[in-house]
Amino acid sequence: MSQSPTDGVHPSPSHRFIPRLLQRTGPLTESIALSESDFSPRLLPQQIQGDRATASVCGFCSTGCNLNVHQRGDEAIGLSPATDYPVNLGMACPKGWEALAVLDAPDRATRPLLRRGAGKLEPVSWDVAATTFVDRMQAIQREHGPQSVAFLSTGQIVTEEMALLGAVAKFGMGMLHGDGNTRQCMATAVVAYKQAFGFDAPPYTYADFEQSDTIVLVGSNLCIAHPILWQRVMRNQFEPQIIAIDPRTTETTMAATQHLALQPKSDLTLFYGVANLLIERDWIDREFIDAHTNGFDEFAAFVRSFPLSRVVAETGLAAEAIERFAESIHNGLRVSFWWTMGVNQSHQAVRTAQAIINLALMTGNIGRPGTGANSITGQCNAMGSRLFSNTTNLLGGRDFANPEHRQKVAGILAIDESRIPHEASWPYHRIMEGILRREIRGLWVVATNPAHSWTNQETARDMLSRLDFLVVQDMYHSTETARIADLVLPAAGWGEKEGTFINSERRIGVTSKVARAPGEALADFHIFKLLAEYWGCGEMFRRWESPAAAFEILKQLSAGQPCDVAGIEGYAMLRERGGVQWPYPADSDEHATERRLFADGRFFHPDGRAKFICEEPRPLPEPTTSKFPFTLLTGRGSVAQWHTQTRTAKSAVLRKLYPQELYVEINPLDAAEREIGSGDLVVVASQRGEVQGRAMVTPAVQPGQLFIPMHYEATNRLTHPSFDPYSHQPSYKACAVRIERAARH
Repeated sequence: MSQSPTDGVHPSPSHRFIPRLLQRTGPLTESIALSESDFSPRLLPQQIQGDRATASVCGFCSTGCNLNVHQRGDEAIGLSPATDYPVNLGMACPKGWEALAVLDAPDRATRPLLRRGAGKLEPVSWDVAATTFVDRMQAIQREHGPQSVAFLSTGQIVTEEMALLGAVAKFGMGMLHGDGNTRQCMATAVVAYKQAFGFDAPPYTYADFEQSDTIVLVGSNLCIAHPILWQRVMRNQFEPQIIAIDPRTTETTMAATQHLALQPKSDLTLFYGVANLLIERDWIDREFIDAHTNGFDEFAAFVRSFPLSRVVAETGLAAEAIERFAESIHNGLRVSFWWTMGVNQSHQAVRTAQAIINLALMTGNIGRPGTGANSITGQCNAMGSRLFSNTTNLLGGRDFANPEHRQKVAGILAIDESRIPHEASWPYHRIMEGILRREIRGLWVVATNPAHSWTNQETARDMLSRLDFLVVQDMYHSTETARIADLVLPAAGWGEKEGTFINSERRIGVTSKVARAPGEALADFHIFKLLAEYWGCGEMFRRWESPAAAFEILKQLSAGQPCDVAGIEGYAMLRERGGVQWPYPADSDEHATERRLFADGRFFHPDGRAKFICEEPRPLPEPTTSKFPFTLLTGRGSVAQWHTQTRTAKSAVLRKLYPQELYVEINPLDAAEREIGSGDLVVVASQRGEVQGRAMVTPAVQPGQLFIPMHYEATNRLTHPSFDPYSHQPSYKACAVRIERAARH
């Protein structure tokens, strides 16, 4: 009798696994099987098919993607990107896919916490928390004046909350000083646009990524910092020239057609030199310049002092590369210029941004499809903060020093005009310095983490420790700033409240409440209302009944301004239209989903013209020395990381997508000289502190340069506290350091 193939024989491993691979049913199969949904055009796994879907703009970056949150009863069970939203067109990055996961973290702040005599934060009731807030802050004001307490806000909360905070703090509580963490990312673009255009007005729409034939990216690793926008570039049908200007080789520069790997912070010299080449070769749009700008002749005379030889010497670029860049601008029919933190976080950031604006103006590349001088924002609601946070601008992009503006705002809010300060707040760094000088004694920190994110971290933490009273209002009790607070107020996060965000392209979109905040946590909006009542100024804010009611007030405050949105009928219209870009005044009948500014050639200065602005470049505030021979660069690490990782670190999925340990990129030549290999433990030190990390030997950085991602807690021990003189934005991107192998024990 013949023997069966398996009689007395153990099957091979491959045979054992075949039945499992072919299994038609079971939990793993069900988790990936797709089927039709009643409420979504997508095929979806059964496990996230609830009974409805609620659309909500994502709460991470400024791209402003729309996500469909799938719900079953009161529970949010999953999400998928909206296919018909004009921003993301059915796409989402890893952070967006994990937006719900970070809400269930075990370190959520669920009850108010007060530091008592024993020195520990202990749970208290909201009544005790609000009473303590008022008693301590008012006591400081009585002894040291109303200006002795301040607030630091954020680009992470909804516009209605930002406006309410700014109004309550300044008009109700009498605070003079309050700034936001948008000072760390977008202040430069704000000032550059105001000075050049007459208002903080990013002119573009995301469709311009698809309509340009020449795309210039300056200090922007778009692939990982704004991956959905990079996907818009990939949809471009014109086979565009992509010119990436960055000292480092990044994911974006590797995909570009030209990479200008210039020396750190030499971009201002580069742009002046390119402008000079364009003028010398008559590659400019003289008709546009004469009709729509001021100051060109003075600018042309200024850039004559930037001949090609000077630009080569100061940037380290080859003359041929610089000339090719100029030729690409000239040959392009639709040239768009884009910048992010690589420009904004610099000691001469505003003038660099304006040098980019100058190139767009002199070549007529503005106001047309596929053109523009375009800043890409960082945080989800940085644009909302810029217009409505009531910090360094009066509500609606107005001026505290303008009597007509104060009168207008007072009339709309039905408050005494004397409650409105006559001057803008100190910027962020001046508030921090005010703590050292004992001018600021009480500080209210809302949804931001300065003990991690502020430059020269050890000094920043020392500053915060000197306060008489530190209040932190946040989703998590575990942030570096919350851990040193005297009072922690538990706040709801994205997905647990509603309101609006304004994205990089000026699109106002709705973020929805799809889950309940844990424990006793409240929406920031309701915390501000509660504290106003305890303070005794609640009557001033009765009309601010809800975020939707607050939006109606913001519409009135915007009326007549360049950011006028009085024609938006409400949240329902925003949802129906896929968001609306400002301006949208009351008489608007514009239904286009994509709209850019300056198509008529008129800008926001009184004469309707844009301005050419220039200034001699300045040297790095902290040049390298024999003791600190390297220039440290910082920036985005991976697509899965976000700022201080307060939220992204809560996702098990996102944590798997980036190294958990701080790492340092070093060029192979420098590594060999110091006998450093990839994976070695190294110490990087500046004059302010030192960090340990793992070496990553790579030609991505040039000799004499190091790179460390900004997300790790220790990174800002190294950074230099220098600031742009106009925007007061910190220069995180270049300081002097040394590196050596860590001592072996």
